[in-house]
Amino acid sequence: MTNQSTIDKLIEMRLTAMADAFRSQLNDPKMKDVSFEDSFGMLVDIEYSSRKNNRLRRLIRNADFDQVDASIMAIDYKSGRKLNKDLIKRLASCEYISEHRNIFITGATGSGKTYMACAFGMEACKQYFNTKYVRLPDLLIDLDIARNEGTYKKVMAKYANPVLLIIDEWLLLKPTANEQKDIFELLHRRRKKSSTIFCSQYRAEGWYEQLGGADGPLADAILDRIIHDGYKINIENVDPSKDISMREVYGLDKSLSE
Repeated sequence: MTNQSTIDKLIEMRLTAMADAFRSQLNDPKMKDVSFEDSFGMLVDIEYSSRKNNRLRRLIRNADFDQVDASIMAIDYKSGRKLNKDLIKRLASCEYISEHRNIFITGATGSGKTYMACAFGMEACKQYFNTKYVRLPDLLIDLDIARNEGTYKKVMAKYANPVLLIIDEWLLLKPTANEQKDIFELLHRRRKKSSTIFCSQYRAEGWYEQLGGADGPLADAILDRIIHDGYKINIENVDPSKDISMREVYGLDKSLSE
């Protein structure tokens, strides 16, 4: 068997990283003094790392993050916001996902909710958890269109199946009766099987009213499926008079460059 034949078979088996590494070994004089076991081990390590990296890139791409550069390491604790650094560090370990618990991130517009949620999502991808980001208005529109097109189950599964789902703009607008049914169905499917990060301008205590309060037949049922096992991060200003948008802090405000 010729070396080229071996390379061709590796490529046919989609072991392209191993094929490239094997080709490099053949052209490297130093490899002549390396044992077969060691050289073969190097090839396997390279293919393994390549596949891991490719998987991570797919997870990040499929997550559809709003802020793809978000990073736990880049969270600004000196920006005048009250942030629990120890809690954020603990949640970055993704332990909450293994526990099937949720995270509630609340704060005013521009407080950095979305950035933090996407940063948590990035950490989940790094641990190879299937992750999905979506704005609640987009999610509800998606489900409404799917209902009319007969693809409701398929679209619902797109949001129900990810191990981590990030719902931004949670209850920014009061949902209609049909939208509440969709929210209930989604959260019921995810309950005790996955984790959800909710980003909202309203604190958790105000969600009941946003869901219609006593007049909302599903308000209690929806909150019962998420409220009892969530970690709360409320982003507040230490000094409101010195408030600055976190979009500016993280360089996300496009108007600043115009």
